Amino acid sequence: MSIEKLELEIIEEFEMFDSWLEKYEYIIELGKELPIIPVEHKTEENLIKGCQSNVWLHAEFNENKISFFADSDAIITKGIIALLIRVLNYQSPESIMSSKLNFINEIGLTSHLSPTRANGLLGMVKQIKAFAMAFNLKTDG
Repeated sequence: MSIEKLELEIIEEFEMFDSWLEKYEYIIELGKELPIIPVEHKTEENLIKGCQSNVWLHAEFNENKISFFADSDAIITKGIIALLIRVLNYQSPESIMSSKLNFINEIGLTSHLSPTRANGLLGMVKQIKAFAMAFNLKTDG
C-alpha cells in the first residue's frame, strides 16, 4: 500500500476519537503492538538523537524495500514511532525520502506534543529519512 493511502487510513482512524485523551490512549495501544526490536539492534548507535526518552531504530534493506524495527522506553514515544513505521515500513527509499508525512499535522500530533516530544518526533523522521537516503545511495552506487 502507498504511503499516502496509509496516511489516509491513520487520519480516518484518528477522526473517530472525540478527545486527545482518547487519541493518546490509541497511540499507546499502537506502541504495545509494535514488534519488539531484536536485542542485538538495541545499541547505542541505533539510539535516535534528540529524543527525550530512549528510542532505538534499526532498518534493513531487502528487494528495494526498507523494514524498520524500533522500541522506546516511553509508552507515548513507542506509539509515535509505531505510527511512523506503519506508514513507512516496506516502502522504497525513494518513496520514504519524498514523503511529506502530512498525517502528522492532519491528526494534530505536533500541536499536542510537548516541545521535547515534538523534537523527538522530528529526530525520528530525520533518522528514518537518513536510512532511506543511505539505502538509496547503495542502490545508485
